[in-house]
Amino acid sequence: MRLRANELKKRADEAGVSVEQLADAVSSDRLSGDASLKAVKNWMGGKGTPRCTRSDIENMATAVGCLPREIAKFTSQVRNHRGSPKKAKLVADMIRGKSFEEANNMLAFSTKRAATNFRKALMAAAADAEQLGADPSSVFVSEVTVDGGMHIKRFRPKDRGRAHPILKRTSHITVSLQERN
Repeated sequence: MRLRANELKKRADEAGVSVEQLADAVSSDRLSGDASLKAVKNWMGGKGTPRCTRSDIENMATAVGCLPREIAKFTSQVRNHRGSPKKAKLVADMIRGKSFEEANNMLAFSTKRAATNFRKALMAAAADAEQLGADPSSVFVSEVTVDGGMHIKRFRPKDRGRAHPILKRTSHITVSLQERN
């Protein structure tokens, strides 16, 4: 689960809640005093450090006067998928912007190898959304990214004692869902 910074700013302006009041709501054993103020400023600026936890999002949502699902996006990641990023991006482009049901059906019947890992990430993000009470019919795929992972290095023996390298590429798949307003 990640924070949607633009939505938090908008809700805080509507409610008249300052950054200091949000920092007071977030302050705990993990973040206290000045650290919580810096963290809230980073989160409102769109930065992810320090990592915003579920309890932080819930505390900020109560301070602003909305539900946590309204300022959060539900993200899941599959790391080290055994397929190249170039081939996985074809599947990412296929489901980007689609509703959850439509994306799930497209992935279930896709012949692409990466579709299984995309579906795993999609279902994990949907489970997070369900835990916070998001309506499954109004959830859509807001963001899909495919990043290059590590290379698995192998060698092909060639004539006269030579060897040619083979790079087996992997990729990291990230799927984010959010609720339509």
